Amino acid sequence: MFLIKLKKTMRLTIEKVLLLKSVPILADIPDQILAELASILTELSVSNGETVVKEGEMGAALYVIIDGQLGVYRNGKKVATLASKEVFGELAVLSPEPNSATMIAEEDTQLFRLDQEALHGFMGQYVEVAIGIIHVLCQQLRKQSH
Repeated sequence: MFLIKLKKTMRLTIEKVLLLKSVPILADIPDQILAELASILTELSVSNGETVVKEGEMGAALYVIIDGQLGVYRNGKKVATLASKEVFGELAVLSPEPNSATMIAEEDTQLFRLDQEALHGFMGQYVEVAIGIIHVLCQQLRKQSH
């Protein structure tokens, strides 16, 4: 497992809700539910060049990029870049399997991490969260099929 430093100054709940509201996967979820979701997130600070997840290792968390940029690498080759308000790990958090890519910070980056166990409990309580994730996965499948 790679060392990722927890950010020492945590954001206020209202700040987290506003950030979460700006993420497409969560945009339609009511603020009161996002406030509860914000309470179970882990906030991470990743330095430039630091690996967040590694291809082939088991993944069981969903990540939201708050600020910064990550390179996506498969078999050592860069295939994409993710930036603020983008999400990754949505498949791993639903169905744990080895990560399909390595994610490396290309600048100092702030992330929210939502672990699988917490998300499953939350989806059981709030169907809106499950619907949001399903919606994003469907959009990704449509993009891949065109």
